[in-house]
Amino acid sequence: MEEGGGGGVKKEKSIERVVSQKALQMGSSFPCQICVVGFLCGVCLTSLFLAALTSFGSFGFGNGGSATSFSALAASTANSTSNFIDMVTTTTASTCTTNCKVQEKGAERFAADSQESGTERYNERVSQLYSAWSSLLSERQDGHYYSEPSRRTSTEVSKKSTVVPNAPHLEDCKSTARVNRRLDHRAENASYPPWTTWKGRLDSYPNADQSSRLRRDQSISEGAYPPWISGSDEENYPLTRRVQRDIWAHQHPPNCRDDPEVKFLVADFERLPGFGIGAQFAGMCGLLAIAITEKRVLVTNYYNRADHDGCKGSFRGSWSCYFFPETSQECRDRAFEVMGDREAWERGIITSKDNYTSKEIWAGRTPRVWGEPWSYLQPTTEINGSLVAFHRKMDRRWWRAQAIRYLMRFQTEYTCELMNSARHAAFGEEAAKMVVSSLGEDWDKEAEGNSRKMGEIEEYVWSNHKPWIPRPLLSMHVRMGDKACEMKLVEFEGYVRLADRIRQRFPHLDRVWLSTEMEDVIEKTKQYKKWKFYYTNVTRQVGNITMARYEASLGRQTSTNYPLVNFLMATESDFFVGALGSTWCFLIDGMRNTGGKVMAGYLSVNKDRFW
Repeated sequence: MEEGGGGGVKKEKSIERVVSQKALQMGSSFPCQICVVGFLCGVCLTSLFLAALTSFGSFGFGNGGSATSFSALAASTANSTSNFIDMVTTTTASTCTTNCKVQEKGAERFAADSQESGTERYNERVSQLYSAWSSLLSERQDGHYYSEPSRRTSTEVSKKSTVVPNAPHLEDCKSTARVNRRLDHRAENASYPPWTTWKGRLDSYPNADQSSRLRRDQSISEGAYPPWISGSDEENYPLTRRVQRDIWAHQHPPNCRDDPEVKFLVADFERLPGFGIGAQFAGMCGLLAIAITEKRVLVTNYYNRADHDGCKGSFRGSWSCYFFPETSQECRDRAFEVMGDREAWERGIITSKDNYTSKEIWAGRTPRVWGEPWSYLQPTTEINGSLVAFHRKMDRRWWRAQAIRYLMRFQTEYTCELMNSARHAAFGEEAAKMVVSSLGEDWDKEAEGNSRKMGEIEEYVWSNHKPWIPRPLLSMHVRMGDKACEMKLVEFEGYVRLADRIRQRFPHLDRVWLSTEMEDVIEKTKQYKKWKFYYTNVTRQVGNITMARYEASLGRQTSTNYPLVNFLMATESDFFVGALGSTWCFLIDGMRNTGGKVMAGYLSVNKDRFW
């Protein structure tokens, strides 16, 4: 019995040594360790069971022969178990290694599938949000864009969603126009509008009674500058803020109807077939100069490019379809009244474009009301690697910049909608990606929650922020076609070389807003993979035809709307490449130099006509 018992103990120790050695040889992966631990538990239970059987055999049979026979059986079983451990351990290790590889590959495949599935869900959410914004943008209420688009419902986004997240690239056109109308009218006491040292809607915050607010507005407005000027004096042409304030005051006399000293100049925009939009703008800048010099209020009459179905009601055929009117409604009404008075014409109370020669309109003397601020213009335009420090048309360049800035000081709802559509077509998908990424998986719920948290800071402070566009952005206007009869044309490659010059200094610049009338220029953009080009979706010229024929093929509405969108996008871009030989580029440069971008500089491919 003692020998039998001693042999069992030795076998148990032998089993433990074997198990320990084999366990140490196992793989380090977690699945393999689980396999070994499970097997060891089974071995321990088997050993205990054998020990119990040995004791039970000694107690039950009562003689040496039987005991010896059971001990031999136990020893034989132990040997078999030892061999089984060797076999199972080797097999388990081999199986574990194989299974681990399979499991690792499975995990990799699952991760890839999950990533692919996550990407698909992300792209689907982006597509849904972009489509929802598109639907909101296309909706019209009495011909106008819906206000507060972020609070509108849409089933396209999600069945669970009750709101559409705010579109950072779209503007609340109705609300913006309402604020601008207030900033374009004199206050009740005939002083300036409520221009302040801040912008946006903060001046309308109800923190005081009406009388104290009027006193506050009057006190502040006396020394304030127009809100349509961005940047400081150092970031604009000389005297820009003062000149813009004085032009507005000249065009908005306190009592236009009863003041006998008020005189008028009523003029249509140029309608000759050979005049492009840029020439029409330049002509009106000349007429404004005459009006200021002669102390007349300029009143624009017929604008043929606004004579289309997009301009509704009284806005049809009027500059007021696209931008705020150049004077008050009171002055317009009075001017049209005296147009029928023969004596008023004879006394010079009213004049028209026919009273002046083409030379006076196009090359007339710049108003000297403010001295000669153009004499100290700093050189910020480069041609052929050199800055243009002085040229013979500096006064005209300065004045046209001031005049076009005033005439385009505020966009109407119609123009605002055009810009919304253009930004959405170009940047909408990028904006949707930003919004979806910022809100995360539960973006629809977060958007709903955020819409309920709209507070006064959104309404009065953040309301002034301009719509989002990807920055930095370079605008490039490539003028080709029939312009060859007026200036030296430069191929698209020349414009790109100038863009590369800018990028050498600003390597994070890789986006271009491209405007051109030529289809082959659009095709050439495919050769420049390091640039991302945006452009309006419009039919362009193929071959060399006149601009008049090309515009006629587009129709009046399209041929007016898409150039204006390109013009305004160029004024908002961070950098600009163009041709100073083009009147269009000349005016874009002027808008930028009165819009806080004079220090961004301007690279031109030529210097024809204006130097």
